[in-house]
Amino acid sequence: MTDSRARRWRRSLRLFLVAVAGPTLAVGALTASPAHAAAADDIRINEVVTTGSVNDSVELYNKGTATVDLSGWILKDDNNSSKYAIASGTTLAPGGFVAFDVHNAFGLGSSDEARLYLADGTTLVDSFSWTQHSDPSWSRCPDGTGSFGSAALTLGAANDCGSGGISATAWPGSSSITTADTKNAFGSDMSGLYQEGSVLWAAQNSGKLWRLVPNGTTAWKADTANGWTSGKSLKFPSGSGTPDDEGVTLTGSGSAGGVYVASERNADSSGTSRLSVLKYDVSGTGTTINATTEWNLTSDLPSVGSNLGLEGITWVPDATLTAAGFQDASTGAAYAPGTYGSHTGGVFFVGVEGTGMIHGYVLKDDGTYTRVASVSSGMAGVMELQWDPQAGRLWAVCDDTCSGQHRTLQINASGVFATTAIYNRPTGMDNFNNEGFAVSGSDACSGGSKPVWWSDDSNDNGHALRRGTITC
Repeated sequence: MTDSRARRWRRSLRLFLVAVAGPTLAVGALTASPAHAAAADDIRINEVVTTGSVNDSVELYNKGTATVDLSGWILKDDNNSSKYAIASGTTLAPGGFVAFDVHNAFGLGSSDEARLYLADGTTLVDSFSWTQHSDPSWSRCPDGTGSFGSAALTLGAANDCGSGGISATAWPGSSSITTADTKNAFGSDMSGLYQEGSVLWAAQNSGKLWRLVPNGTTAWKADTANGWTSGKSLKFPSGSGTPDDEGVTLTGSGSAGGVYVASERNADSSGTSRLSVLKYDVSGTGTTINATTEWNLTSDLPSVGSNLGLEGITWVPDATLTAAGFQDASTGAAYAPGTYGSHTGGVFFVGVEGTGMIHGYVLKDDGTYTRVASVSSGMAGVMELQWDPQAGRLWAVCDDTCSGQHRTLQINASGVFATTAIYNRPTGMDNFNNEGFAVSGSDACSGGSKPVWWSDDSNDNGHALRRGTITC
């Protein structure tokens, strides 16, 4: 993000959230009946979020068989004077979910309680207490009936408790981390990374793209040829604006086929989301590059704050997806690349900071697109995505918001991406504001491990790039 220090402040801004999974929530003038009152006991607190961009949120679930009128029902924390009244006309259908942002009434602390009362304010329907903040969510598993546990953030949808019971483990590589740039060479706001052989592409929030080349064996420096000395300024297709560059990736054609950048807004209009993927021809020598194509995904995705949008992007080949039985969410059938006509020969996966969701898109050459996947990362936010073809896994990365947690996802027997591992950051790395992560190719494997790289948006201690390893 632009200005990493301001970014931490922005994360504290609450997002008003009323999330609905399918046609489960109806708002209208519905009068409560005895049947509705009898079904009140079927309403359960189902998810509580105390941290992240949607903190102070409480989700309710209807485990019964009748629609329940929630008009005037009251949510409280552990303080009886704290009250959030649910709006008149709010109903919850059987199997439905509805989440409420209660921050205007009260905040949910690290040791607190969420309580649900009927409209009389004294009849307790359900409650849940905890002794530490959610990471990122406290969720029932199964929905409505199970016990609470740490889980992925899924407000307004079915819970994903414990990511299938997977616990976080130690980093799958060396615990040692070294700096990988000259001090203060790049400054702050360095974000997405992608390694292409002996070149490291880096997206910087200030509307710059860098082409980095080796500086010795374990570090990088700016390429001084063809206008890349200070990075190149990126523009929207019209030649105007300043994309807030957050992620960068290539297709199977390499950089010769264009460099693709994920942007969350036009920095010249910083208060408005513009969730776009932009393609750039990097073959010239000029220091400013206009995008050749823009896929503006804003209208297709849930609304998020202008500084909480697209952060990561990566590309997965069609052949890999079809071989794994990838299911197309837009058709409900096996992914069939041929039905989409001329596109990039793969699917682009983008990560959203504000929701922690990963979405897959077929980006057609004519500028149109189709969303073919949506999956929860299980983290409070996604700051980077990286496909590792050698291991056939998708890396999802969170920054200091999640204490530098990384997750890997692979296509499961149902044809969807699911979490396969959760990794803590290497013990040798402080909780930096890492927004970029790049994985070396198989040719870099030595002794069973290969280099990986992180970019630190805050340029902590004067360094934006760091080096570590993972097992091959």
